[in-house]
Amino acid sequence: MATVSIFDRSFAFEDTGVPYLELYVGFTIAVYLFHTYLDVRQLRALRRPSPPAALADLFSPELYGKTRAYSLDKWRFSFAHGLYSTIETLILILGGWLPPIWVFAGQVLAAAAARFGGGRWPAWAAGEVAQTVVFVFLLHLGNLVLELPWGMYSTFVVEQRHGFNKQTLGLYVSDLVKQTLLAGLLLPPIVAGITYILQVAGPMLPLYLWGFIFGLSLFFMTIYPVVIAPLFNKYEPLPEGSLRTKIEALAGSLRFPLRKLYRMDGSRRSAHSNAYMYGFFNNKRIVLYDTLIQQCSEEQVVAVLAHELGHWKLRHTPQLFVVNQVIMLSQFCLYTLVRNSTALPAAFGFGSGAAVGAGGAAPAFVSLILFQFIVSPLDELIHYGSNVVSRMFEFQADAFAVKTGHGPELRAALLKMEEENKGAMHVDPWYSSYHYSHPPLVDRLKAIDGAQKKDT
Repeated sequence: MATVSIFDRSFAFEDTGVPYLELYVGFTIAVYLFHTYLDVRQLRALRRPSPPAALADLFSPELYGKTRAYSLDKWRFSFAHGLYSTIETLILILGGWLPPIWVFAGQVLAAAAARFGGGRWPAWAAGEVAQTVVFVFLLHLGNLVLELPWGMYSTFVVEQRHGFNKQTLGLYVSDLVKQTLLAGLLLPPIVAGITYILQVAGPMLPLYLWGFIFGLSLFFMTIYPVVIAPLFNKYEPLPEGSLRTKIEALAGSLRFPLRKLYRMDGSRRSAHSNAYMYGFFNNKRIVLYDTLIQQCSEEQVVAVLAHELGHWKLRHTPQLFVVNQVIMLSQFCLYTLVRNSTALPAAFGFGSGAAVGAGGAAPAFVSLILFQFIVSPLDELIHYGSNVVSRMFEFQADAFAVKTGHGPELRAALLKMEEENKGAMHVDPWYSSYHYSHPPLVDRLKAIDGAQKKDT
């Protein structure tokens, strides 16, 4: 019996005999089959020989053929990678690889203490917190190695074949090294902090965990654009000129507190285009990919930013952030149901022999990871719900751009970006409703046309 507490209320949750492993494996297979069904539906849509009627007069047969070929190549890659990932996960879990990796992490620490300690190796460096850090980093490195061939194939075969990849092998390796070094720098304190909270927190554990992650979120939202992102791309102030003047005029008309306006060298890696904004309170910044500036007219770029500023004006980002925080806190509350469980870790091979943490119990952080395994059905529902809300917000931001007088230019910009990015013109409704955070192009154009009619 696992005795648990949620804030100031305690109760018992009897989980002995719950087939945690079988439930997780069964759901993993069920999700894969469901995703495969959606993939097959999408494949049928992608194979259609001509564009949708609404786009037939806007795209030539030659261009449609190119977008169709790109979409089919991406589908094949995604399908193969999805199958591989599912098999890899099942091998990792059913093969019982997690406990040996945990034990190996302890052996790494013991070897380090023997070689470098000289009697001065601190006790904390041989404890569960340190072992958890090594364990998580080993999992990270293992995943990095296993995913490397897939990432390289996607970049240097799929994207290269269709003219999107601009990376050299040297740049790709450089990015990989930087990402690994960043992981080595950032993962240890994060994992150590979470593990320590799991070990010492009492009934207020959900709040402590949430507060720690919330603080991390704000921290990374602050440092990413000014410290991490510049390690990978070059950011320069958008030069003085008509485009900058138009953007500043738009921001001023909406009372958007624009402080910096950057141009980013997205073309260094890809021909895909984008724009985004970031910053807290009255310190907002806008970033334009150089590819967007090259591909679209100035009026179209301004229309795209009118859409992005619509998200700001309608407070979409804060709303999503609050919802995500509530979901995270709720999941931490659910975790207390199995926090002290012995059945859950035992089902995955922990809690006996050397695969234990402090006091002979299952490692605290591992227990949290296993909890994430068993609540993965909720993650699927949350994923679907978040996409539903995201698509609704996209329609609202489009409508906002129309109200600011940028409807025709936004419509033209969406068509231009669809052409340049070779986006899928045919999309299965079931597939898009589950996977897409943005509405399909045809739906967005229809909504924009409707909004323009209302404004006339």
